[in-house]
Amino acid sequence: MTLSFASPSEPSVPLHVIAQPDLDDWLKDQPNSVTSWVEASGFTGALGQALLIPQSDGTPEMALAGYGKSNGRARKRFPLAAAAEALRKGSYHIASGVPADALSSECLGWLLTGYAFDRYANQSPAKARLVAPEDIDATRIEALANAEALTRDLVNTPTSDMGPDQLQAAAEDLAQEFGATCKTVHGDALLDQNFPMIHTVGRAAAQAPRLIEMNWGKTGPKLTLVGKGVCFDTGGLNLKPGNSMSLMKKDMGGAANVLGLARMIMALNLPVQLRVLIPAVENSVAGNAFRPGDILTSRKGLTVEINNTDAEGRLVLADALALADEGDPDMIISMATLTGAARVAVGPDLAPFYTDDDQAAEALARAGKNAADPVWRMPFHEPYEAMIEPGIADLDNAPPGGFAGSITAALFLRRFVGESRYMHFDIYSWQPNKAPGRSKGGLGQGPRALLTALPEILGL
Repeated sequence: MTLSFASPSEPSVPLHVIAQPDLDDWLKDQPNSVTSWVEASGFTGALGQALLIPQSDGTPEMALAGYGKSNGRARKRFPLAAAAEALRKGSYHIASGVPADALSSECLGWLLTGYAFDRYANQSPAKARLVAPEDIDATRIEALANAEALTRDLVNTPTSDMGPDQLQAAAEDLAQEFGATCKTVHGDALLDQNFPMIHTVGRAAAQAPRLIEMNWGKTGPKLTLVGKGVCFDTGGLNLKPGNSMSLMKKDMGGAANVLGLARMIMALNLPVQLRVLIPAVENSVAGNAFRPGDILTSRKGLTVEINNTDAEGRLVLADALALADEGDPDMIISMATLTGAARVAVGPDLAPFYTDDDQAAEALARAGKNAADPVWRMPFHEPYEAMIEPGIADLDNAPPGGFAGSITAALFLRRFVGESRYMHFDIYSWQPNKAPGRSKGGLGQGPRALLTALPEILGL
């Protein structure tokens, strides 16, 4: 699916975006015919309302979009998208009413209303299309929207059609589109090339485990993205209950998000040396599955006691992070649907992140607000380091007690990064209920904020 603005050469209807408190003042400048139509139609400017006003021949003269009140807009990510979804199909151009500082965000939200996951059923009714305003960077907004569509598609696809094989194919397709290189370490070759924990987690599945690597760009700072690609997580021998397994097709959301971010970076030709690493596995149950009590030796040489096979994401990420650190990059960013504890802490709408880099954290927090991609900094809390040290091995993959689960997982991952600057996202990557610009299902969390912050973080 390609999300794009309508051609400016197409006939389009002027759209006036009207906040609820401003309706009376706007109507004072309109002819009686318009005022009468608006009043008879019950249009109040409430958030999400849309109204077509006809000419004498029945064709649209203009359209109105309700922009609600400021407190209502503060509770919505893309408030104009609510009205865009209510407009009849056709092309529109914004004639008035959108604040300049919200224009780019509202245009992105409008494009995202055009997304539908229609692989298995027709979910793509004709939508209202927007002509890009002259004051926005339309190319950039289309790049953001299509990267988000890629992430959503990958997360929404069930594991029957999005296992490690298909995730590798998606990375290869993206690499081919933008002239990147892509290679994969597959199956038992993981042992030969010292990725033992990726192999261990994925060896019980029908599709072999693998490490996917994509490289793009020859100049600029070195940026390495690492995404958790657990294409389905049964929990392993510590089997999840059924209600906890129902959304586990999205456990490769970290991989989907880093591929979405990589797409943005390449489409916009950012001056970076980009490396993407995705450990792609399925955590399955079979006679050769790894067990509670096993002790694994990682690529870095650290030993890990397995106290719960359902804490597998940090194991595959650990080997990939060790490889990432060996390349001496200027920044490593990992993204993973890693812990339920993160959702308990901040809910599904915020993307929690960890870093020791205050400058990067501040840049990212500002960028999240500007990019309608909210993030929240969490602490690498040093006193909790003891919780991930079991004594029998260097590290514990699942500390007992349940406290600070997201923090201890982040601390675990940090052990596999040396001196490189590092940032970790513990995301949900799922929209529980339909919202303006966000269909129910797979969701990008963090990539737009990161893209916006990268020039400051990397000194571009």
